[in-house]
Amino acid sequence: MSKIINVGVVGCGEAAQILHIPTLRELSDRFAITALCDASKTVVDAVGLGLPQAARYTDSSALLDDMNVDAVVIANPNTYHAPTAVEAMRKGKHVLIEKPMCITLKEADELEETQAKTGMTVQIGYMRRYAPAFEEATRLVAQVRGDINFARVHALIGPNSAFIGATSPVARPNDIPQSVIDRTKAETDAKLIEAIGTAEDPRAGVYSLLLGLSSHDISAMRELIGMPKSVIHAAHRRNGRFLTAAFDYGDFICQFETGIDAIARFDAHLEVYTPQQVIRVEYDTPYIRHQPARLSLTSANTPHGVTENRGHITRGDAFVAEWKRFHDAILERKTPKTTIADARKDLEIFAQMMSNMKGA
Repeated sequence: MSKIINVGVVGCGEAAQILHIPTLRELSDRFAITALCDASKTVVDAVGLGLPQAARYTDSSALLDDMNVDAVVIANPNTYHAPTAVEAMRKGKHVLIEKPMCITLKEADELEETQAKTGMTVQIGYMRRYAPAFEEATRLVAQVRGDINFARVHALIGPNSAFIGATSPVARPNDIPQSVIDRTKAETDAKLIEAIGTAEDPRAGVYSLLLGLSSHDISAMRELIGMPKSVIHAAHRRNGRFLTAAFDYGDFICQFETGIDAIARFDAHLEVYTPQQVIRVEYDTPYIRHQPARLSLTSANTPHGVTENRGHITRGDAFVAEWKRFHDAILERKTPKTTIADARKDLEIFAQMMSNMKGA
């Protein structure tokens, strides 16, 4: 394979238009976008205007048959992530799967089995874990792992539209057949029932929030401080829009809290407390590119004061770092850190949280 990897984009919605396609164009020394697919011809044609060299499809199987595609990014509806990835691997394509990797543990197992049979590279799109500030925080926390007293994972954010509307034009679908919409909902509901026993809110909404926003947070938590021993408690309020949980790490507890409100801000961070230092990583919205994650270190300064050191290691976008690693993983046959087996652990934690979940 040449240094340039030809990429097909499956699902040309917000994430593809604002995040993946601009990143791939920025990395034109590594990637070329050679195919686009979306269920909406309106969307794929609008996106294709800026990528005249890319073939256009409304059927993902047709894109996966394209011999001018080496790898695909899967950014279609969540219920199709696993089946599209399985088909892609069987057709000899490397795969970057947007989060969530899938909805059910059964799908995760099928993904893992298919990768083992095909040998294709698969990377899960947890871009926060590729941010330089996060990787530095992980290195620092590893040095003080035995001294941790407490940890927190926090994400309270406004609606994505608060960031997108003023910064990024997005082509929207207006021509998806009702039959496709109905089929997507039916398949999603069936997988929700398999995973948590119901497709009805508020529990379905809780699980969808975990699969969406919280998959970033829980995945980063696992890399930063490891896999928890158990879920001590989990609860939701406001019809599943706000969640809290406590994870048992044996010698300390990690508090988890998340929710979506109407304030136009993105308040997401992880922090680890030791007797001598607080290590904190902060994230801003990914929908405005090149806003770096920030590392904050708070420590004692004399018996009566504190010193805080806060900054970012690079201006580089986390999606850029993620795609660079994907390129290296393919060409150098490296195993990505965000593997199928790694992402499966998030589904295991979500299952434990749902088993413990209490509502108002």
